[in-house]
Amino acid sequence: MNAVLELVASPLQPLDAALDVTVAAGDGYVGAIPAGGSFRIVDLAGNQAADTLFFDAHDHTNRYSAVDTVREQRAAYLTTGSRLLSSNLDHLATITADTCGRHDTLGGACAQESNVVRYGMHTRHQHACRETFVRYAATVGIDARGLTHNINFFMNVPLTADGGLTFADGVSAPGKYVEVRAERDLLVLISNCPQLNNPCNGWDPTPIRLLGWWGA
Repeated sequence: MNAVLELVASPLQPLDAALDVTVAAGDGYVGAIPAGGSFRIVDLAGNQAADTLFFDAHDHTNRYSAVDTVREQRAAYLTTGSRLLSSNLDHLATITADTCGRHDTLGGACAQESNVVRYGMHTRHQHACRETFVRYAATVGIDARGLTHNINFFMNVPLTADGGLTFADGVSAPGKYVEVRAERDLLVLISNCPQLNNPCNGWDPTPIRLLGWWGA
């Protein structure tokens, strides 16, 4: 159930990008990716989790499905060549370059409620990815019910022998990136994870950089 990890660099150059945005730690982003366009997430300082959702730009109910993506490819992790599938089994995007090597789509996004369950009542009012998703999704007409199981780019969530999940120190490093090609017009929604209670961000959340190339 694990993908063969293949480190592949992209030929695309930042100087040619149509999109170049830095997202601060704990902040978010929502934007369009046209069909055929390439979209890169760069882990600037290393060991940072970028929680990400993809939606069909013309039908927001046709959105990324972790369950279908894992089942159809029989791979628990995402890496170069992974096809990102929707709940309708439509092919939303393909990972075309990856210098990190493995990305989680099982661990989900942190929320204030799950923080309390996992780490205690003192975390109740800490900011979490769920709140960032809700805030940015609302700006494009997606309500909280449209937010489903996401990708955690750069996050290390090893599977245990009995099928459980553990949050472990990251496998990324400064400047590592992952790049996808949009197979149809997409919306991308990102929460640059603010989590402080497990090592997914190295206990110190940092910015990410987003780059996009839209072709002719």
